Amino acid sequence: MSASLETRTTAAAEWRALGTTVRLVVTDPALLESCNLLLARHLAEVDAACSRFRADSELAALDGTAGRPVRVSPLLAEALDVALRAAEATDGTVDPTVGSAMDALGYDRDFTLVREDDRPVRLTVRRTPGWRTVRLDRATGTVAVPEGIRLDLGATAKAWAADRAAGTLAAAAGCGVLVSLGGDTAVAGEPPAGGWQIRVQDVTGSVDETPAEGPYDSVGLRGGGLATSGTTARRWRRGGHDLHHIVDPRTGLPVRSPWRTVSVAAATCADANAASTAALVKGAGAERWLQRRRLPARLVAQNGTVVTTPGWPTQVALEREPAA
Repeated sequence: MSASLETRTTAAAEWRALGTTVRLVVTDPALLESCNLLLARHLAEVDAACSRFRADSELAALDGTAGRPVRVSPLLAEALDVALRAAEATDGTVDPTVGSAMDALGYDRDFTLVREDDRPVRLTVRRTPGWRTVRLDRATGTVAVPEGIRLDLGATAKAWAADRAAGTLAAAAGCGVLVSLGGDTAVAGEPPAGGWQIRVQDVTGSVDETPAEGPYDSVGLRGGGLATSGTTARRWRRGGHDLHHIVDPRTGLPVRSPWRTVSVAAATCADANAASTAALVKGAGAERWLQRRRLPARLVAQNGTVVTTPGWPTQVALEREPAA
């Protein structure tokens, strides 16, 4: 946790869930423990609904439904809705139907286990089925996933969970709340004086004490969310291939992008993360795509050159909708 957040008016907790680092900061230290308990419960529910690595998750149960409409929990329905809206908003560059492609690359278990496995993989260019093949009916709470499609909500679920948790905790506690899940950061409630000071860097893209690797910025965030996507952190080798977790839906392979890291601020962390991931996939010209959407962003090229869009890194004050 950066020194800027360790003041008398804030308190912080850090632990692991959803295969990543969880960081909670509140502006009322007396409420930290109760907020942390609520956050732990919320993330456990998200994991049970959305995990691709748990055989008993709701998401995994959709693998064998062969296109039949299946009733799902309101939580999974909301997560799927966020993923499908992200796919539409990013022209399909963030696509939840990449699950089989991720498995083929060896990312079929918790990342700590993926790095320890060096079984060979066969890299094959194969377009993903596409998000339009998934039918979600929010009115009936059902989803139909065609046979052979495995869903992966990794590009949206953590950011959505951070949004949902920050809004819920701020409403329940009546104080300012920051929730960061692996660098996907959402804030809600009254911020500290000067805003939440967040360091954006290649390694974590979050509030962190670890020394920055490469160029970094500090951003004051007063509302909404901030997310960083990159190809430098989650990397592994399988059968002599260097791989990472950002998949291009057009090929089913790790994206080859001129950018190594993209950070975006938006009205929600889910929107920010969808845009930062899409920018990596879109590659050249992504900065213009972000600018047309009036999203403050910071893009780091493979050679370390930094490009920013209007609004970065000035104080970002974006309105967000309350948590459902």
